[in-house]
Amino acid sequence: MEDRIGFIEHRGKQILLVDLSHCPPREVEKIVMLVPSYVTPEPRGSVLLLADFTGAEFDRMAIERLKEATVFDRPHLKRSAWVGIEKLSKIFFEHIKNFSRRELPTFKTREEAMEWLVQE
Repeated sequence: MEDRIGFIEHRGKQILLVDLSHCPPREVEKIVMLVPSYVTPEPRGSVLLLADFTGAEFDRMAIERLKEATVFDRPHLKRSAWVGIEKLSKIFFEHIKNFSRRELPTFKTREEAMEWLVQE
């Protein structure tokens, strides 16, 4: 699981990559529960986070864990971007945004998301 979470560098800036691509719901759950342990040690307002959900599958419990993680992360994030949320229904996506009180910009590719994350 932890091999799917880690810092990468793009244009001289660190981005926390959370790779949930092609994960079944139980794996999504486990990975998102690990994310706060990477984010909360970082200074408030400093983390650039890229979550890749390409091909991931969701059920109610995975959505609940995702909602919880987005709340814990919020104070430490500078920006976050999501990729590949096609399998996540718009209703659940809006529910996550409302619950976390965060904007969750989405992108078609990791490259687009990384470019957006590092722009000033």
